[in-house]
Amino acid sequence: MAGPLNGVRVLDLSRVLAGPWSTMQLADLGAEVIKVERPGAGDDTRSWGPPWFDDEAGERVTSSYYLAPNRNKKSLTIDLSNPEGQALVRAIAAKSHIVVENFKQGGLAAYGLDWPSLQAVNPALVYCSITGFGQDGPRAHEAGYDFMIQGMSGLMSVTGPIGGEPYRVGVALVDILTGLNATIAILAALRHAEATGEGQQIDMALFDVAVASMANQATGYLVSGEAPGRIGNEHPSITPYQTFPTRDGYIILAIGNDGQFARFVEEAGMGALARDARFATNALRTINRRALEPILEGVLAGRTTAEWMAALSRCAVPCGPINSLDATFADPQAEHRGLRLSMPSPHGVIPGVRSPHRLSVTPGPAPAPPPMLGEHSREILYNLLGLSESELDDLAKSGVI
Repeated sequence: MAGPLNGVRVLDLSRVLAGPWSTMQLADLGAEVIKVERPGAGDDTRSWGPPWFDDEAGERVTSSYYLAPNRNKKSLTIDLSNPEGQALVRAIAAKSHIVVENFKQGGLAAYGLDWPSLQAVNPALVYCSITGFGQDGPRAHEAGYDFMIQGMSGLMSVTGPIGGEPYRVGVALVDILTGLNATIAILAALRHAEATGEGQQIDMALFDVAVASMANQATGYLVSGEAPGRIGNEHPSITPYQTFPTRDGYIILAIGNDGQFARFVEEAGMGALARDARFATNALRTINRRALEPILEGVLAGRTTAEWMAALSRCAVPCGPINSLDATFADPQAEHRGLRLSMPSPHGVIPGVRSPHRLSVTPGPAPAPPPMLGEHSREILYNLLGLSESELDDLAKSGVI
């Protein structure tokens, strides 16, 4: 079924994660996404393994990393360093609505594929540039990578055990958040372009996104002047909102108000704690958390995680287990929502994770597997630019595609 972006064409000059994550969101919503890759090599992530996806004969096809952000796209191989290749890209840009690129600042100018060059051939174009630090400023020329941006933004300063080593988040979260923010900005700019015929460049920086995503931690610093530190799995403003050991593992308590706390301690056989002057409100519990924690640790260790989950669910106290991914995908809610994808392809069934977009009227196309390198090159250049078979043969022989 057609998605809300049906008829929108995206020229994807990005690679690795932040840009491809954005263009995958657009593809999931029905846009046609043409992913331009280097002939013979493709997106860097195609070789980022293990884990690998192998076909039924056990032959390596591609990496699981590449599969993650590239479903629902078409792959076109073009040598951007070749003038003929550059001309092809400009011709496609002239017929597109959106360009997404994550080259270093100014990196595409030498190819005539920067914003001013493509704006000249398509004034209504939405051109999204994703870099580490943005298009201006003292660090604009520097490359940016998720791990280092997690450190520079302050995220790692609040992630990890009390008094211990700073930790990065277990996925490239800054790249993901940058991709999502890029998608939001692209859709806003696309609406403006459709209304006025005026395109624009979007300057999306990993550093900006990471700092903005510090949310309450950032505003807490700006209000107080005190930089927060690492507090493990505790919450700086809510108590108890953390992990606790149980008889056979761990449980997360996510108690967000005084009513939930009262129900929890009643179920735990300690109802008087809700009336204790130290713990009667969230603010008091947070101030006195060091007195409360050992009390809760003692009672929670008396039952298994499953027993606590069942009991607290009955009295509407937010809680949850700490799942490994096998348990996550086996969860009845994950199974009901169809979060595990199985996408048939000539190389076997390719697994994936379902898009979280759930639109009641325009749900978008059925998930298509990430493309093999150059899978759609001839189709795109023949149908979109009208190149003949002999012209395509010549381009292939000369290494342009």
